[in-house]
Amino acid sequence: MTLATNDFDYNLPKELIAQYPLKQRDAARMLVLNRENQTLLDKHFYDIVDYLKKDDVLVLNNTKVFPARIIAKRSSGAVVEVFLLNPSSNNNQWFCLTKNAKRVKEGEILEVSKDFKIKLIKKDVENSCDGDLPKNLAELIFSGDDVYETLNKFGSIPLPPYISREVKDDDKEDYQTVFAKNTGSAAAPTAGLHFTEEILQKIKDKGVKICYVTLNVGLGTFLPVKVQDLSKHKMHHESFVIPSETANEINNAKGSVVAVGTTVLRCLEATWQKYGKIVETQDTTDIFIYPPYKIKSIDKLITNFHLPKSTLIMLVSSFAGKDFVFRAYKHAVEEKYRFFSYGDCMLIE
Repeated sequence: MTLATNDFDYNLPKELIAQYPLKQRDAARMLVLNRENQTLLDKHFYDIVDYLKKDDVLVLNNTKVFPARIIAKRSSGAVVEVFLLNPSSNNNQWFCLTKNAKRVKEGEILEVSKDFKIKLIKKDVENSCDGDLPKNLAELIFSGDDVYETLNKFGSIPLPPYISREVKDDDKEDYQTVFAKNTGSAAAPTAGLHFTEEILQKIKDKGVKICYVTLNVGLGTFLPVKVQDLSKHKMHHESFVIPSETANEINNAKGSVVAVGTTVLRCLEATWQKYGKIVETQDTTDIFIYPPYKIKSIDKLITNFHLPKSTLIMLVSSFAGKDFVFRAYKHAVEEKYRFFSYGDCMLIE
C-alpha cells in the first residue's frame, strides 16, 4: 500500500501544544517505544541515563539559534516583520520570510534602527531555492559588517507559529540547547532542549561517548507537504558538518548509535546514503525520509512529538513503523503529553 500525506494526520487538541517550556528541562515526560516488542512505557527524560549503556554513542546537534526575527519600518512608518532563514550568497545577503510586506517594492530600504537597515532586493523568490516555496519568500541585503552581532542587538528568537504568544526574554535561553555552539540555525533542534549539564555529565560518567554534528535548521522545517503523492514533495537543502571525531566514534561504536533529534538523523542518514558509512564531511542535504524507507545509520532515536502530516512524523514513522508510531501518538494524546518544540519527547529503542 502506497502511503499519502493524509495518512500521517492525527487529531491533536490545541491545549496539548506546549506554549512554555518546563522550568526543569529534564523533567519532561518521555514515552519509550520498544520496536522489538512493540511496547510503550511512560517515563521522564531524567530516566534517559538508565536507557543508555557503556560504549553507546550519543550524537547531538550543536547548532545555535540566532535571533532571526526582526521588525523593520518603511519610510511611511508601516511595520514589516522579517524572519531570516539562511544566507543566499554571503553573510550579508539572506533568504527570508516576510509579513506585512505586500506593498514593499524591490530595492526599497527598510529601517530597523538608524544604524541598521535592510534592502529588499528580490520578492517572491521561486528559483533560488529548492522545494515548494511560500509566496512570501524574499531575498534581502544588510547594511553593516557583522550581521550576527547586529541581530543579537535588534533581533528576537523566532518561536514556531504554533506557539501563540509573544516572545519573552526567557526564550533566548529556553529555546537554546545547553550545548549550542555553532551559530546559524533558524530553529532549535528541539529534542536536545531536554538535556541539562547534569544529565550530560551522568551520561559521560556511565561510559557513553558523546559527540556532535552541526546541522543548521533551515527552510525545510517551515514548508508544509502540499501534495498527496509523497514522491513529488521536495525538501529544501540544509547545510551540515560532521567532524572527524564524530565519524570515528560512530564507525567504531561498540554499543548503539543514538541520534538526538531528526536533524542528527537527517545528516547521518544522508552521509550513509552517499558513502555507505559516516565520514568527516561538510555538505548539504535535501533528504526526505518516509516509509517504507529503512534507516541504516542509527540504532535509537530521541525525538519530540511532531506536527500532523509533517515530514518529521513521516521520518519517525520510517524508523519505528507508521502503525506503531501512531499508536504511540494516540497514547500520548490520551495521557495528555505536551506536544511540539517546548513539549515532551520520545525514546525509540
